[in-house]
Amino acid sequence: MADIKKLAEELGKLTVLEAAELVKTLEEEWGVSAAAPVAVAAVAGGNGGAAAEAAEEKTEFTVIIKDAGPKKIEVIKAIRQVTNLGLVEAKALAEAAGSKVLEQVGKEAAMDAKSKLEAAGAVVELA
Repeated sequence: MADIKKLAEELGKLTVLEAAELVKTLEEEWGVSAAAPVAVAAVAGGNGGAAAEAAEEKTEFTVIIKDAGPKKIEVIKAIRQVTNLGLVEAKALAEAAGSKVLEQVGKEAAMDAKSKLEAAGAVVELA
């Protein structure tokens, strides 16, 4: 049996991007989703003031490429840098408008990815 405290310690050392990759891997391996059920969000939204406050304090963002722009190779390099994807996967994201580069990441990671992608020439949106 795994030492739970040691495992928790190791998980605490992960960067945001590493944690996101871990979640993605576990979802694929076990066939589950880490996303909160929509019904729970709807129930929580019953209080108008609390819903408005929650909307202001958004903590998870999705980085979406709207357009790769004229420097597609630079954008592909930037995608690989922020996601650790392979060349083929990064190229596919750069070529498809509306591609989600990162999903459910913290504000700092999302802003970092956005700035790197925009510096490479992409048009990026945070959702």
